[in-house]
Amino acid sequence: MLILLQVWMDLKIPEYMGDITDQIILNHTDVVMQKGTEMLILAFASLIVSFIAGFVLANLSALAGRNMRLMEFDVVQSLSVDDINRFTAASLITRSTNDVTQVQNFIARGLQAVIKAPIIAVWGLLKISSSSIEWTLVTAAGMAVLLFMMMGTLHFAGIRYRRVQWFTDIVNRNTRENLDGIRVIRAYNAEDHQEERFDGSSKDLLNNNISAIKIMAPSYPLAQAMTNFVTVGIYWIGAGILMGIAGQEARFLKYSDMIVFTSYATMVLTSVLLMFGVMRMLPRARVSYARIREVIETVPSISDGTVTEGREKGTVEFRDVSFSYPGSGRKVLEDISFRVESGSTVAIIGSTGSGKTTLVDLMLRFHDPDTGSVLVDGVDVKDFVQESLHNRIGYVPQNAIIFSGTVEMNVNYGYGSEDRTTDNVRRALAIAQAEDFVAALPEKEQSHISQKGKNISGGQKQRIAIARAVCREPEIYLLDDSFSALDYKTDKALREALRRETQGSTVIIVAQRIGTIRDADEILVLDEGRIVGRGRHRELMQTCQIYRDIARSQLTEEELL
Repeated sequence: MLILLQVWMDLKIPEYMGDITDQIILNHTDVVMQKGTEMLILAFASLIVSFIAGFVLANLSALAGRNMRLMEFDVVQSLSVDDINRFTAASLITRSTNDVTQVQNFIARGLQAVIKAPIIAVWGLLKISSSSIEWTLVTAAGMAVLLFMMMGTLHFAGIRYRRVQWFTDIVNRNTRENLDGIRVIRAYNAEDHQEERFDGSSKDLLNNNISAIKIMAPSYPLAQAMTNFVTVGIYWIGAGILMGIAGQEARFLKYSDMIVFTSYATMVLTSVLLMFGVMRMLPRARVSYARIREVIETVPSISDGTVTEGREKGTVEFRDVSFSYPGSGRKVLEDISFRVESGSTVAIIGSTGSGKTTLVDLMLRFHDPDTGSVLVDGVDVKDFVQESLHNRIGYVPQNAIIFSGTVEMNVNYGYGSEDRTTDNVRRALAIAQAEDFVAALPEKEQSHISQKGKNISGGQKQRIAIARAVCREPEIYLLDDSFSALDYKTDKALREALRRETQGSTVIIVAQRIGTIRDADEILVLDEGRIVGRGRHRELMQTCQIYRDIARSQLTEEELL
């Protein structure tokens, strides 16, 4: 409505100009002053309305940017690991930052012109259509040429900007890899190699940006030139018309009509120029919006079930499960079948790449198996509401994930955390053997941990991650190689505390150390995705060659028994 009001005011101004010209010819000075004052007030009012419309659009763009980011974030939270890998983390970051900013800028700066320009063009053409047919044809021809130029530029620039956003993803990915791997890069003196990689992707981005700019750059000067040609054409035709009119006063009145027509024609063509200005932003904004929609409209490959309650408590079962990662063509797990009873401790061991972590991921339903079923509490994980499934499990990943915040926030984390007290956090820290080092921190449980736990050691991160799982008091613990950064003394103390404090809960441990799992109720030995041995430590020492080889590489002859 504000923009419509502004357009109406702008289109009234040429009428005032025509009236003023007529009154000057008739020497009506008082009327000229009155009309001039009214025109000035109208122009000032149009300016005020324009400011208000700009303010509203700025707030609208900020709100739209916030909503797009929230929608993307919500969708990403529901995507499976495979879905995220398909997009790549770098691309998802670009889509929720750079792409949203491009759309936001277009709304703030370009939406007003997109709404305003067509209204001015149509309204202006209606105003001048009753005037000289020659003038109208010249104006319409100029508009047609400008629109043709605009559509062509829009098409070819859009192709380039799609490549620009793709190369932006690559630059972001290289930057992220460089920051994450800075220690390895420096240790191997690979700075020059990384610079070459980054320089290559940056040049690709630069070249595509330049190509897009080359397409866009001539558009505005050409459009301005076309506007000037139309103005010259109107005056040239007008001169011929004036020469054919007899009488001074009649010529002056026709000249007044030409002034009004020129003003309207200029406004019509300026509206097209406005579109050219917007067009500089539109191709990139359109590409960015398409990339945002691609994320928002993605249907997660893993859909939620409907079951919230289990038939049993604390059990895990695999029934003839096979799994391969998308595009790999190789089975990571094959014909896996076992059952973990409630309250028991089961360990999984095997060489690197044998499928141990994948087994854990299937329990959490980060992936769905190709064949077979994974059951938790007697229910296929595909049938569970994922929130309900995850509430039953205390998960400690292979690489401890620590969030920026306090120690207490990291331990007292996740759904239902508001019901847990500081005493629950301290108990969990004590079980995880993290009590002493947390007590030594300046603000104890309220001490700040930096992003990814950069200001604490690897062993301390693992203990906080274990404390997080303990604090949840779950039915099932999934500990994926969660003791690897601990010394043997801390490892032993932590296992004893877990055994003592988590009685009644099911514990599944993935480990590399025999010492960590030798007291488990059952040990599963994986090799190339298959279970090649199962039993207790002593039994496997006699029946499983792979387990025996692992044990002999780690333990002395006395410890083997």
